[in-house]
Amino acid sequence: MEESTPTDGRTRETVGSPWLMLAMATLGFAVNFWAWALISPLGPLFREKGTLGTLSESDVALMVAVPVIVGSLGRIMVGALTDRYGGRVMFPIVSGVTIVPILFIAFFALDSYALLLVGGFFLGIAGTAFAVGVPFVNAWFPPERRGLAIGIFGAGMGGTAISALTTVKLFTNVGSRAPFLITAAVLAVYAIAAWLILRDAPGRTVPTTPLLTRLSANARLPITWQACALYAVAFGGYVAFSVYLPAYLKTDYALTPADAANRMAGFVVVAVIMRPVGGWLSDRIGPIPVLAGGFAVVAVGAGVAATHPLLEHVGTVAFLAMAAALGSGSGATFALIAKVTDPSRVGGVTGLVGAAGGLGGFVPPLIMGYVYGRTDSYAIGLWLLSVTAVLTLVLTLTVVRRTERAHDAAAPEKTPASR
Repeated sequence: MEESTPTDGRTRETVGSPWLMLAMATLGFAVNFWAWALISPLGPLFREKGTLGTLSESDVALMVAVPVIVGSLGRIMVGALTDRYGGRVMFPIVSGVTIVPILFIAFFALDSYALLLVGGFFLGIAGTAFAVGVPFVNAWFPPERRGLAIGIFGAGMGGTAISALTTVKLFTNVGSRAPFLITAAVLAVYAIAAWLILRDAPGRTVPTTPLLTRLSANARLPITWQACALYAVAFGGYVAFSVYLPAYLKTDYALTPADAANRMAGFVVVAVIMRPVGGWLSDRIGPIPVLAGGFAVVAVGAGVAATHPLLEHVGTVAFLAMAAALGSGSGATFALIAKVTDPSRVGGVTGLVGAAGGLGGFVPPLIMGYVYGRTDSYAIGLWLLSVTAVLTLVLTLTVVRRTERAHDAAAPEKTPASR
C-alpha cells in the first residue's frame, strides 16, 4: 500500500475558494494549450512560402506532431510530480519553463526546420499542464462535485482554438515573432499570478514513496488501463476530428478551405461545451451511463457519416452529435477516475490516461489517410471508427462497470477517518 502524508488541516475557507482555484487552473490549462498549439496552424503556411526550404507533407506532419507527442508522453511524469509537489508549484513551473522554447522559436528557429523541431520538442512541455490541473482541481472539490469541476477544467482545451484563430493572423499581419512573443508574455503573467493566487487544497494527501514506484503502481491499477482505453477513443476522437476534419470536408464534400475551417470550429466548440456537461451528468447519474450513451452516439454517427449523406442535413447532425458525445465522454472519463481512484494517485493516473488520449488522436488520421489513398473513399475509416466505438461501449458496460461497482461495494467498509 502506498504511503502518504496529509497536509495541514486548515479549512478551505482560510486558504482560498475552490471556484477561484478552478478558474485559475482552467485559465492556466487554456493558456498552456494555446502555447502548445502554436506550430500547428503555421505548418501549411511554412510549406506554401518555403521559408524553411522545400517541405513535404510528411515534414509538415512531423513538425506539427512533435509538440503533441512530447506533451502527451510528458503528462505521465508531470502527473506523478503533481501528486508529490502540488499544482501550486507545478502550474507556475510548467508555464514558466514553456516560455523558453517559445522565445527560442521566435528568435532562432523561424528560418530553420531542424531548429523548429528542437523548439517544438520542448514546446511539448505546455501540453503537460493537463496532468497538473486534474489532481489539483480534484483535491479542492468533494466527490459529488468533482465531475463538474474537472469537466469545467477540461474545457480549457479550447485554448487550441485561440491559437487556431490568432496565430496565422498575427504571423502575417503583425510580424513573424508576434504570436510567440504575445503568448510568452501571457504565460509569464499567468505564472506570476498562479504563484501568488494558487493554493493546494488543505488536507491534500502527499505520497512519500519514490516516483518510479508510484508510476509502476499506478500503471497496474485496473482503472488506469480502462480509462486509457476510454480516453483514447473519446479525447483521441476529438483530437483526430479537429486535425483531420477540414481535409476530409474539402476532399469529400468539395468545401472551400474557409468553410471547412468554420465547420471544424463548430465541431470543436460543441465538444468543448459538452465536456463540463459530461462531468456534471456524471455527478448526477454516474459516469457509466454518460460514457455508454456517448460511445453509442459515436457508433451511430460514424456509421451514418460513412454513407456520405448530404452535409447540410444529415451529415452536419451526425458530426455535431459525435462532437457532443466525444466531449461528454472525455468529461465522464475523468469523473470516473476521480470517483474510483485514491486522491493521492489521481495525478499519476491522470498522466497515464492523458497520454493515451493525446496519442490516440494520431491513429485515426493516419488510418483515414492510408485508406483514402488506396480506395479514394473515407467510408472504411469511418466504419472502423464505428466498430471501435461499439467495442468501447461493450468495455464500458462490462469491465469498467464492474470496476465502479467494486469500488462502490468497498467504500462502506472504510473507516470514518478515511472517508
